[in-house]
Amino acid sequence: MRWERAQAEVCLTDVFGYHALQAGWSQVDALDGNRMPHRWLARMEFDGPMPGPDLAFDSRAWPWPADALDLVVLPHTLERSADPHACLREVERVLIPEGQLLITGLNPWSAWGWRLRRSQKSAPDMDPREWPVQAIAPHRLRDWLHLLGFEIQIQRFAGWTPTWKSERWVQRMDWVESWGRRWCSILGGVYLVMATKRVPGAHLLPGKAWRKMPSRSALVVPAARVHDPVCACPESES
Repeated sequence: MRWERAQAEVCLTDVFGYHALQAGWSQVDALDGNRMPHRWLARMEFDGPMPGPDLAFDSRAWPWPADALDLVVLPHTLERSADPHACLREVERVLIPEGQLLITGLNPWSAWGWRLRRSQKSAPDMDPREWPVQAIAPHRLRDWLHLLGFEIQIQRFAGWTPTWKSERWVQRMDWVESWGRRWCSILGGVYLVMATKRVPGAHLLPGKAWRKMPSRSALVVPAARVHDPVCACPESES
């Protein structure tokens, strides 16, 4: 959580606009360092009670028109949503062109992801609101974003130390953190992805350039030569 707060402050401080939204997980105030005049914290359908949310809605249906928000932050939101594809489509819809999206999630390839799967198998009747339902791999998330027209700007990892119950063992395994950051970054327990919504544009040619383009209707069509069978016959003798 400390790492996510620090990364959000670094990545979002200079993101300018008017409307910013953090969807879920109030434990990390990702918009605290941002300077947009309108910033909201939303409670999602899978969130428990949280202090002072500005609004509440379903992650699969966002109450904004198209091209309404400049910045959206999804802190561990996709992995708890019942339909992460629908949530991402809604984000793409409400973001303006060149809008920014920041996502954090648990890495299923890491030791943390392995422990998450193990805990879910040992307690299949666990309330899904108490823990993320499914961890999304970073490469899969990048594919989803590319299909929706996002361009990845930043990707970072953290959390290589195994999750021991004893603080003493966590301190003993502190060397794993530096080793993983240097040699095996993709196995970090938590990842952060920041992307920009790209909208392909069209280039309007000036009027003179349009007039220079020849039209098919104005092209000269060569006339067909008609073969006259009468003229082709030899002259008959009188």
